[in-house]
Amino acid sequence: MAEEEYEIAGLHEKLLEEEAERGELAQKIALLTAILATIGAIVSYQSGAKQNEALFLKNQSILKQAEASDAWAYYQAKSTKAHLDQLALVLVTDPAQKAMFQADLAKQETQKLEQQKKAESLQEEARKLSEESEQVLRPHERMALAMTLIQIAVAMASITVLTQRRWLLGVSILSALVGVGLAASTCLL
Repeated sequence: MAEEEYEIAGLHEKLLEEEAERGELAQKIALLTAILATIGAIVSYQSGAKQNEALFLKNQSILKQAEASDAWAYYQAKSTKAHLDQLALVLVTDPAQKAMFQADLAKQETQKLEQQKKAESLQEEARKLSEESEQVLRPHERMALAMTLIQIAVAMASITVLTQRRWLLGVSILSALVGVGLAASTCLL
C-alpha cells in the first residue's frame, strides 16, 4: 500500500497566507485608487474648463449688455434733441431758423432710428451670449457630481483596506462606475 502524505498546516502558515491575501488586496485597491485619482483629475480639469468657458461667455454677455445700455442712452439723447428741435419749430417764426431746426430734426430722427437698431442688436447679442453661457455650464454640474462619486469611491476603497471589509470594495466600485459613467455621458453631450 502506498504511503499517503498529509500536510497539516500550522497556525504560522495560515497567518502567512492571510497576510499575503491582505497584501494582494491592498495592492489591487492601491491600483484602483490610482486609476480613480487619474480619472478624477481628468474630470476635474474638464469641469473647470467648462466653468471657465461659461464665465468667459457670461462676461462677454455683460459687456454687450453694457454696450447696449450705452446705445440706449445715446438713443435717449437723440430723442431728447429731436423733441427740442420740434419745440423750437413751434416757437421760432423766422423761416431760416425754422429750416435749420427742420433739417436738424430730420437728422436727429435718422440717427435715432439707427441708434435704436444698434441698441436692439447689442441686446440680442447679449441675450444669445448669456444663453450660450448657461448651456456651456450645464455639463459642469454633472461633472461635479461625477467627481464627487469618484472621490467617494476612493474613500471607500481606502476604508476597505483599513477595515478589511470586502463589501466596502463593492460600494467603492459601484460609486466609481456611476461616477465614470456620468462623466463619460457628460462628455458626449
